[in-house]
Amino acid sequence: MDSGGKSEIEPTTTEESPLLQNPNPRSSVKTKVPEVEIHLYRAGKGPAEVLRSALGGWDQDRLEVQDLLDKHGLKSLHAFSPGSGRGAPIRFNARNGRSLLPYKDGSVIYVDGEPKDSLVQPITKIIVGIAMLSLLVAILVREVPDRFNISKLTGDKFPPWVIACVVILFTRLRKRTKSLLKKFGW
Repeated sequence: MDSGGKSEIEPTTTEESPLLQNPNPRSSVKTKVPEVEIHLYRAGKGPAEVLRSALGGWDQDRLEVQDLLDKHGLKSLHAFSPGSGRGAPIRFNARNGRSLLPYKDGSVIYVDGEPKDSLVQPITKIIVGIAMLSLLVAILVREVPDRFNISKLTGDKFPPWVIACVVILFTRLRKRTKSLLKKFGW
């Protein structure tokens, strides 16, 4: 089997090349996401926050307004100038939450946000007001008249001011949740 002292398998090249090196390295391209710098003011005070936001949309030139509103607890955004104050509201598409006007990559935008109304504050004011009136009636009148104690709905002794509180709270919550229910398709 051995003919002439040569083995059957011989290396064809004597160069040493590393086996793990890729002779055709992949070239990767990274695209830069267009961003804007936003100086966010709250009710004209601030800047409360300076942040960077990616632009969205087909041409990637639209500001994601709905995301900003949700993230920072705002009910509206307005163009803002530190020297002259609040300007026009920033309009956005209700379906996708993006601004109607385009913005350039790298722009610096000054916006003023209107904070959402607190749900606790008006309810607290209503309850404190009703409690103060009830206390005033209890102090001024030694004996509470029967018409204040008897509910015509149930016929039992049930203070009507409690019913008034429930009605007021229900109407306030209904006004608040109407837009929320529409948002989820109810």
